[in-house]
Amino acid sequence: MPRNESIKKVLVIGSGPIVIGQAAEFDYAGTQACRLLRAEGVATVLVNSNPATIMTDGDMADAVYLEPLNLETVKRIIEKEKPDSLLAGIGGQTGLTLAMQLSKEGFLAEHGVRLIGTTAEAIDKSEDRQLFKDAMAKIGQPTIPSGTARDLETAIRTARRVGYPVIVRPAFTLGGAGGGIAQNEDALRLVAANGLDASPISQVLIEKYIFGWKEIEFEVMRDGAGNVITICSMENMDPVGIHTGDSIVVAPALTLADREFQMLRCAALAIIEELGIEGGCNCQFALNPDSFEYAVIEVNPRVSRSSALASKATGYPIAKVAVKIALGYTLDEIRNDITGETFACFEPTIDYVVVKFPKWPFDKFYGSSRELGPQMKATGEVMAIGLTFEAALMKAVRGAEIKQDTLNRRPTDRRPLRERLRTKDDLRLFTIFEALKNGWSTVEVSAVTRIDRWFIEKIKNLADFEAELARSGLTDDTYLRGKVLGYPDAALLRLSPGGRIPPRQPLCYKMVDTCAGEFVAKTPYFYSVYGGHCDARTHRKPAGEAIVVLGSGPIRIGQGIEFDYSSVHCVRTLKEMGYTVVIINNNPETV
Repeated sequence: MPRNESIKKVLVIGSGPIVIGQAAEFDYAGTQACRLLRAEGVATVLVNSNPATIMTDGDMADAVYLEPLNLETVKRIIEKEKPDSLLAGIGGQTGLTLAMQLSKEGFLAEHGVRLIGTTAEAIDKSEDRQLFKDAMAKIGQPTIPSGTARDLETAIRTARRVGYPVIVRPAFTLGGAGGGIAQNEDALRLVAANGLDASPISQVLIEKYIFGWKEIEFEVMRDGAGNVITICSMENMDPVGIHTGDSIVVAPALTLADREFQMLRCAALAIIEELGIEGGCNCQFALNPDSFEYAVIEVNPRVSRSSALASKATGYPIAKVAVKIALGYTLDEIRNDITGETFACFEPTIDYVVVKFPKWPFDKFYGSSRELGPQMKATGEVMAIGLTFEAALMKAVRGAEIKQDTLNRRPTDRRPLRERLRTKDDLRLFTIFEALKNGWSTVEVSAVTRIDRWFIEKIKNLADFEAELARSGLTDDTYLRGKVLGYPDAALLRLSPGGRIPPRQPLCYKMVDTCAGEFVAKTPYFYSVYGGHCDARTHRKPAGEAIVVLGSGPIRIGQGIEFDYSSVHCVRTLKEMGYTVVIINNNPETV
């Protein structure tokens, strides 16, 4: 379908200040949206309250309003600017909530403003816990035993019906805000009260806690003609109960049998079709590791943190494609900028492993609880790409800026190993490694942590290698295997009782191309591996001097989106001066 020419002027709602669960990924999405809208000749009006964002630059929109993101402000801007359309799915939960409030009040209809992309009905069916549950029942998609509540007494009655322990999930919130796990009624009274207060519609879902099930995500895209594809599968290393933002996440999903993968993929496609979402959405599933039983956890009908990770992991520009769909284009009309040949209807294929590792703020809050649960605590994340899970994990740990270049970390307390292993905290990966080095079997570790044994076996590969290195010292063979597993030279020398670093092979750089090498990529986007063919050497480089710009890494307290802002402006200026610019960063949320 050609572009909808009736869309002349669009109001884009940003995401406001950085909070836990809502960081630079929405500036990444908003910047893509504003640039694309203007390139399509659409007058663009932006409202956001965060001055450190790229999207609030004067050249990003025809009019930029640095104003509080509340109903009164947005109403004033609509009355003044008179847009015909509102794009809400780019500003995260903030944009969605404001759009829904304006729609339900009748303000948008009164002023002739329509929601483009995902409709108000689709947002409601996705975010309202009861409507979502009803929609899933209609298409035969299983959900976890649960019930919605708008007051404390209903929450208590629901918990008694489904049985303790339960997870409390507030509606229309971000990062699991206000949620938690309740083991009994006393705990539920506290958690449910917080959840009801956090939800803008005072609604919580009381859900049976299915401890030990896997958590799987699918990023899905649908256009207005009903064409739908899956962009990326992702798998949490931690089981259900830990917020996906606090879990180590891998892409693609690595522990699923083909039948399990196809079952969940088909479910994700059916869900986005039933909800009527136009654009991108994130579907989250719980999968019983001992059977083919699964349940739908929730759906985010908007660009999210997972969307940014999936975009960088595959090279598929989710936010850009979602905006094109909002303008009326179909997937087969949207060209893939990476290959320049394929279109957005091609499902990405990747021939590498991506690991996302959270960045937690516990170093800033000494003595605070490090235990993880349904409410997100991480302030940011790093992304690493490797040819194996071990190599990608080691790279992610090094990049997280936690002063670790291996998985060897001293315990922070003197509790017995089994007790520490049972604790769901940010140090669990290192505790697992400690247990394996102390002779625990992978079966024992998996039974205590409920982490899939495949991941434990891969971590054991690292423990076994270190044991061999300690016995035999650093030889040409152990050095090569250590590099393939992701160990830096300094760590190999430190862990070895003797030996030297042999003549080094140069690092090779592989290209992210969305199609596993089937088509030639025109946009250079590289990750490092040890040995093999180097794609970067065959990539034609522009003439002139080259300058490397170093990014700022993961978002943490004291270092936020403002450094992404600075990096982007630095790159732009250097390119305008005629330089070839290379940027190095490991934060998937950045512009």
